[in-house]
Amino acid sequence: MEVISLGAGVQSTTLFLMAGHGEIGPKPAFAVFADTGWEPKKVYRHLNWLRTKADEFGIPIIETQKSNIRDDLLAAIETDVKFADTIRFANIPFFVKNKDGTVSIMKRQCTKEYKIEQIVREIRHQLGYRPRQRVKEQVTEWIGISADEIQRIKPSRVPWITHRWPLVELGMSRGGCYSWLQRHGYPIPPKSSCIGCPFHDDRLWLEMKRDDPESWKEAVFIDYEIRKLKRFRGQVFLHRSCLPLDQVDLNENQLDLFDDGFLNECEGMCGV
Repeated sequence: MEVISLGAGVQSTTLFLMAGHGEIGPKPAFAVFADTGWEPKKVYRHLNWLRTKADEFGIPIIETQKSNIRDDLLAAIETDVKFADTIRFANIPFFVKNKDGTVSIMKRQCTKEYKIEQIVREIRHQLGYRPRQRVKEQVTEWIGISADEIQRIKPSRVPWITHRWPLVELGMSRGGCYSWLQRHGYPIPPKSSCIGCPFHDDRLWLEMKRDDPESWKEAVFIDYEIRKLKRFRGQVFLHRSCLPLDQVDLNENQLDLFDDGFLNECEGMCGV
């Protein structure tokens, strides 16, 4: 079975559409979108457009979700504040300003729990297996990593799933994906990532502030809320400067000094 891991960003959208055009084969049985519940509205609008193409191509898009990562985070904050207790939630890679002034980054668990594990669970379900039942089939999972992001490639940790990176096979960069979409008259997808992902570079934060004020307001709100968490020794922030997000100088002239943190994102499941 061939399956597409669909993030609904530029690369995985191109991958999905190329499969629909028959430019990459064999034809996938379906595509899986693991929803964290915290994507910008424009990502969900784009996903709805992709569903119209799914019907045309005969490649169903299946959505799966563990829970809403934002709601889980706010529940953890409320428990810390009101009950002086802690409940577990998957770590988001917040930046931590320690008491000695040093800055560290939290271990990342969100991609694994809200993306990777949910996709595996859904594939098992589509194959007709119950939890903990041994899978006998072999599945090839297509992941939308492009040739210029080859450092994101990771092998599958699930023995019955083999990862495949068709865009890398074709030597196709992110820019090549843009060109392919434009040649075929398709819209350019937004970047698929959680609104409050600390891996946003300054360019993306600035674009959000200018073009998506609703998401920006949401990110600023969460940035202040997370500093109520008492379980950490230092203060946590969404921005690598360890300043409140609405106080960060997002000077356009400085943007090229920062790397896109998504290039270091585990398993290549976000931002594609």
